[in-house]
Amino acid sequence: MIELSRRQLLLGLSTVALSATCFGTFAFAQDTSTAVDGGSGKVDLSDLLTPPAEGDMTQGPDDAKVTIVEYGSASCPHCAAFYKDTYLKLKTDYIDTGKVRFIFREFPHNDQGLAAFMVARCAPKEKYFPLLDVFFTTQAVWVPDALVQLKNIAQQAGMSSDDFDACLKNEKVAKAILDVRDKGSKKYGVNGIPYIIINGKAFEGETSYDAVKAVIDPLLK
Repeated sequence: MIELSRRQLLLGLSTVALSATCFGTFAFAQDTSTAVDGGSGKVDLSDLLTPPAEGDMTQGPDDAKVTIVEYGSASCPHCAAFYKDTYLKLKTDYIDTGKVRFIFREFPHNDQGLAAFMVARCAPKEKYFPLLDVFFTTQAVWVPDALVQLKNIAQQAGMSSDDFDACLKNEKVAKAILDVRDKGSKKYGVNGIPYIIINGKAFEGETSYDAVKAVIDPLLK
């Protein structure tokens, strides 16, 4: 199980904001997800779909028959693999065609993940998912030198250097992200990432496209 306290993350974040040498030296809990192809549990769907205080980041129509909620970390290799191997196909076949509503919820498991999500939340809302795409598809590039690389990514998204620095020092933004993470762990059993919930049924790990498709298709009939 990923165990990383709010205090640890906020302390680490304050270091991120002040030092360019802090990244790459973590002794925090690691992502321990394992791929599965079967549902690992059921959650209260009405409670799950209640947006957090800062609002949900969603794709697809609100009235879709199927809703997929993913908990993941921008710096998690398993999450990046799920993004590239499963999510992108789901987006083409189901989200963009209006069959599925997709909700992404932040579950940072280290300072890099938290900082990346803060940048995404500080940016204009329409840039949130494009930023996630950059985080997941270039993860191997930005994570080892996260402070420098995240600033470059933020500036390419239109954020000034001062805005970037202010963003990483914004405890309100950090707290909102950590609240989403805490609720996911405590209420919905998110113990490993990526963790997806399809109409209330939970799947942990790099669930394959075919496995997700096999769950979705009967729900659409």
